[in-house]
Amino acid sequence: RALVGFTDALLGDDIPALDAARNALIGAMSEDALVGASIIAANFSKNDRIANAIGIPLEPDMVEQSEDFRDTLGINGYSSAANSLG
Repeated sequence: RALVGFTDALLGDDIPALDAARNALIGAMSEDALVGASIIAANFSKNDRIANAIGIPLEPDMVEQSEDFRDTLGINGYSSAANSLG
């Protein structure tokens, strides 16, 4: 639960909630777990940015599965969306 809470907080913009989630993860698991979870999250973000920068398209299944929230989040307006949606 602490790991999921950390992940949810990491994706948000509430800094106090993120601080609380970090502390909860440390308490439930360890400081090493917090570091490991942070590294994994950062690596996913890095990979997405690299894929977007070099024009790797999103898989057709993911385009379909994300259709309902891409527009809501404004993702379709990003210039890199042309790699997948154009």
